[in-house]
Formats: sequence, structure tokens, C-alpha cells
Amino acid sequence: MRITISHNSSKAEVIKAVDRSFDDLFEGAPGLPVRLLVKQRSWHGSVLTFSLTAKWGLLSTPIEGTVTVTDQDVTVEADLGMLRGLIPEKLAREVIGNRVKGLLR
Repeated sequence: MRITISHNSSKAEVIKAVDRSFDDLFEGAPGLPVRLLVKQRSWHGSVLTFSLTAKWGLLSTPIEGTVTVTDQDVTVEADLGMLRGLIPEKLAREVIGNRVKGLLR
């Protein structure tokens, strides 16, 4: 899954906003029938690498990805793994995209 959202802030401001709100961005994402738990995240310049665990009832699967911040946009790339078959990618893209947009306001 890939989501790209443009922004009008400085790159440094967006990196700070993503870093400050990353856990909130994914954990407790309303609209998704799964619970996402942040396992790991680390910045390498303007790229945040992360790993999450998605839980749906007894089912648990890893999700890994990156958030790349440029001067013009933020791109979230994530491998949804097994969730691809359980949750429509369009729904995941919409929910996470809206959360990122809210973060950039």
C-alpha cells in the first residue's frame, strides 16, 4: 500500500509532526477492524522505518513500512501482509490517508 499526501509545511516541521504523532497515527485507527500496535520505529534522515503488529481477534500479523518526508509531500508505504486479504486496501488507504492529512493541518 502506498499513500502520498502533499503538504505546505517545512520538511523539518512535518518530520517533527510525524515523529510526535506516529503512535496515534496507527494505533486506534477508527474505521479499521483491526488493532495496530507499534513495535519499532527509527528515523534515518527524512525516512521513518516502522514495524507494527496488526491484531484481529486471535489473528496477529506483522506490518512493515516507511514514511518518507520530502519538501513537498509525505509518502507512507506499508506491506499489509495477510491483512491484504482481510481488509480492502482502499479502506486502509482511506483511513491512514485521512489520519496523515489530519496530522499535517
